[in-house]
Amino acid sequence: MSKARLVITAVVVEGRSQSEVARDYGVSQGWISRLVARYRREGELAFAPRSRRPQTNPTRLPQPTIDLIIDLRNQLSSKGLDHGPHTIAWHLQHHHGLTVSPVSIHRHLSAAGLITPTPQKRPKSSYIRFAAEQPNERWQADFTHWWLADGTHVEILNWLDDHARYALSVTAHRRVTGPIVRAEFRKAVATHGIPASTLTDNGMVFTTRLAGGKGGRNHLEHELHRLGVTQINSTPGHPTTCGKVERFHQTLKKWLTGQPRAASITKLQTQLDAFVEIYNPHRPHRELPQRATPATAYTARPKATPRQRHDTHNRVRTDRVDQFGKLTLRHAGRLHHIGIGQTHAGTRVLVLVHDLDIRIIHAATGELIRQLTLDPTRDYQPRNVPTGRPKKKPEP
Repeated sequence: MSKARLVITAVVVEGRSQSEVARDYGVSQGWISRLVARYRREGELAFAPRSRRPQTNPTRLPQPTIDLIIDLRNQLSSKGLDHGPHTIAWHLQHHHGLTVSPVSIHRHLSAAGLITPTPQKRPKSSYIRFAAEQPNERWQADFTHWWLADGTHVEILNWLDDHARYALSVTAHRRVTGPIVRAEFRKAVATHGIPASTLTDNGMVFTTRLAGGKGGRNHLEHELHRLGVTQINSTPGHPTTCGKVERFHQTLKKWLTGQPRAASITKLQTQLDAFVEIYNPHRPHRELPQRATPATAYTARPKATPRQRHDTHNRVRTDRVDQFGKLTLRHAGRLHHIGIGQTHAGTRVLVLVHDLDIRIIHAATGELIRQLTLDPTRDYQPRNVPTGRPKKKPEP
């Protein structure tokens, strides 16, 4: 039995004086007076625990402001846009002339039951963060997967500026291939200028550096080399290196999820264009200074340009002449066949490539089997007169 019930029983049922009960139970007479008055007014409810919450809260926002915060949260969420406290604070300041701290917004959203607690994530301070100093200093690229209304799988290729998080190109395709990557890169260059460098993962549409030395340059690598653009590829197994474009995928898919599912690639591309029109000039980015929009950050500084380079493409590979007396060599993403001669079928050779100049050497003897200048316009490079072997004189 609680002390309050003992006190009430002693005063009301036994008829003892409040001063005597206060002395026996070690409580103040004033508390007993208030308790008895509450019991006579509320009955058994007088024994229920009382909230210690203050009746007034000087830090509480005006109700119209709270209603506006909740409305903004619902509007942004329904459109598939970011709707966290920082984003709502930006909209309040820029569109309604109100300055409210994200902490206060978070508190009122929690009180309204609109924030679900999530498990503790890895702290951002544990990541090594990098951002390019200038626009066009580095472009990130990657593609992600999506599905049309009928379940058809498609892929979305994205080019993103590392400095401003500016969406340079967002395009939908049945399947992203090497020629498509190069074509969309060229379109982005025509609109935004040539970047100083690019950063991608090690997908074959971006690089052949993990292809064992047999791939040569693919379409994008050949284009970057031609323009003097430095190519950077992430370390395998470290997706956070390309974290900006990976995070962009999340933002894009979140927005697409809030739209009607597109029935065709053409309609999906229309949605992607509409997203870019929101994302670049109107959506504040949390990682940019003063939560600027990507368009503002992209135009605030001079653009970087490529450094002049005069290197050549050198490589050495080991191969075996096939049963038809040919070798294959990839140049600028195109596969070429080089005639060696059936007399060398099955022979292991060393292929020395210096841009278009090629030397083919017998791996065991060191004999020069063939030397040629590759014709990039032809798939097959005919033997003509084999180099490294003396011509046989015709018999009399």
